[in-house]
Amino acid sequence: MAAARREEDHDDEGDDDAEYLDPNDVVDVIELGEGDDAPMDDEDDDGQGLPLSGSYHIDEDGNLQPDELEEDEGDYEDTSVRHFPNHNASVFAVAAHPSATIAASGGEDDHGYIWDYTTGEQIVKLTGHTDSVSSIGFSNDGEMVSTGGMDGKVRIWRRVGKENWKTWEFLTELQGPDEVVWLRWHPKGNVLLAGSNDSTVWLWQLPSGNTMQVFAGHTGPVQCGDFTPDGKRIITADGDGNLIFWDPRSPSPIFKLGAHDARFDVESITSLAVNPASTLAVIGGSAGGVRVVSLSKGEVVGALGGHTEEDSVEAVAFVDLVGVGQVGTGGFVVTGATDGKACIWDLSKMRLRATLEHKDAITTLINMKAPKAHVIVSASADKTLKTWDARTGALLKEYKGHHGPVLGAAVGHDGETIVSAGDDGACLVFNTQ
Repeated sequence: MAAARREEDHDDEGDDDAEYLDPNDVVDVIELGEGDDAPMDDEDDDGQGLPLSGSYHIDEDGNLQPDELEEDEGDYEDTSVRHFPNHNASVFAVAAHPSATIAASGGEDDHGYIWDYTTGEQIVKLTGHTDSVSSIGFSNDGEMVSTGGMDGKVRIWRRVGKENWKTWEFLTELQGPDEVVWLRWHPKGNVLLAGSNDSTVWLWQLPSGNTMQVFAGHTGPVQCGDFTPDGKRIITADGDGNLIFWDPRSPSPIFKLGAHDARFDVESITSLAVNPASTLAVIGGSAGGVRVVSLSKGEVVGALGGHTEEDSVEAVAFVDLVGVGQVGTGGFVVTGATDGKACIWDLSKMRLRATLEHKDAITTLINMKAPKAHVIVSASADKTLKTWDARTGALLKEYKGHHGPVLGAAVGHDGETIVSAGDDGACLVFNTQ
């Protein structure tokens, strides 16, 4: 409206500046005394009952309108059974111990913590980093915990004594990476794998801390990677779209896929997972691409088209559906993207079974433990977690309590507990029963 008024005035060539202000439009004149030109209080408004401290936009008619407010705290719902609030900033990673009721978390405050998720009490503070702790995890036997940071440090703690899990001591600091993107413990032994922002992959033996191998075949940040479930091989992927399959005993790749293979071509690989039989890998890219790779043949055997080019695939997880021939056919896999959708795929037919939905980006996908291995847990930037029956795609339960995006999740050893990491600086504990 105001813009239209100015345009009309501009078209009247005979008008002068004085005609822009009609004396009849003046409602009142306020005389300012000395010192009366101070800024208005937040309680002042624009004459329409709109507080000046808010956030506004101009609508199509040129009128000032208040922006939509964030969720009213009065409507806030918390279904968690426990909080761990000791982090002073975003929590980037969380892990659950394989046999005890404890969790480990790391975040933007440069610290990690081990804490009891039945009480919410801190057990030990994991110090020594000078930048964000981006990854954390327990060894397969639970006797050690590792933290990886953006400062390039990998620090290891171990349990003291055999009576309980309450006493931990610092063991060693591992050197090598420029910036740690992720850490993975070997599924059977005390071997640790790390992907770095400087395109290298590191392998250490613990508790000695000796470097076993440095893999140098990537050309970009190594954004994801893992051991195969049988522990015999390593698979890693980078931001330039390269996927490499390794023998841990050799610095040379078994095979490498990248843009040179037209069937594989993925702009940037952001997530991956390997099926329980260690025969297939599924990778997701930043532009929505999903590829299925045969690890025995070193070639692409399928492309899954459930996500668009605008959707970065942030999480991939295999699902163990008993009785459907997972080992023989590759089974079922779930891919989650920034559009808030998770797709369940039947890899025996390369067919979409179901689509799961959040209101914002999906950040994490994990599956529950037997006898609930058919249940998928999804975490999202919409502040919630959800559990789904992967056999039908049915929503089982929604979990609330975070005030910001949920950045990570882990399942407790009892198979009934979910521990989450939030951008709001808190870890929450949920009971799935």
